[in-house]
Amino acid sequence: MVAELVEASFTDFFYNMDIVKAQIEHLEVLMPLFDSYRQFYRQDSNLEKAKAFLHERIINNESVIYIAYLNDKAVGFTQLYPLFSSVSMERMYILNDLFVDVSCRNNGVGNQLIQAAKDLCVTKKYKGLGIQTEYTNPAQHLYERLGFLKDTDLQFFWTNK
Repeated sequence: MVAELVEASFTDFFYNMDIVKAQIEHLEVLMPLFDSYRQFYRQDSNLEKAKAFLHERIINNESVIYIAYLNDKAVGFTQLYPLFSSVSMERMYILNDLFVDVSCRNNGVGNQLIQAAKDLCVTKKYKGLGIQTEYTNPAQHLYERLGFLKDTDLQFFWTNK
């Protein structure tokens, strides 16, 4: 279902949802969603920096970004980054960013964005899809409902020194 051109449709009695793979022409609608996502994680708003960051990811093919549209309005996005497993010698994606506008939550938007990501992994025959999030993120219930399991074998360490 998901290939280079992604166009998934979800029709309900109340709305029409489209999931599209972001291209450079989507930058203006993606930028405010990305900025809101960063603010959710307690970062200051910075539309110019958000635009530059997303522009670089898109033109350099460094990530895959899907945008959800409800009734032709951009209401959410997810961003996937490629990873490699040396142990299994396979490619995978990490779903690093998922955001749905507050006014559109609990309408299946996050579900459809995640499904597009899962479909991409299946289409490309990747090992799978991982999700990284804060311990306090309420979307963890959605991830578990969609079949994701908390990894009890691995720990994540980080440094900037």
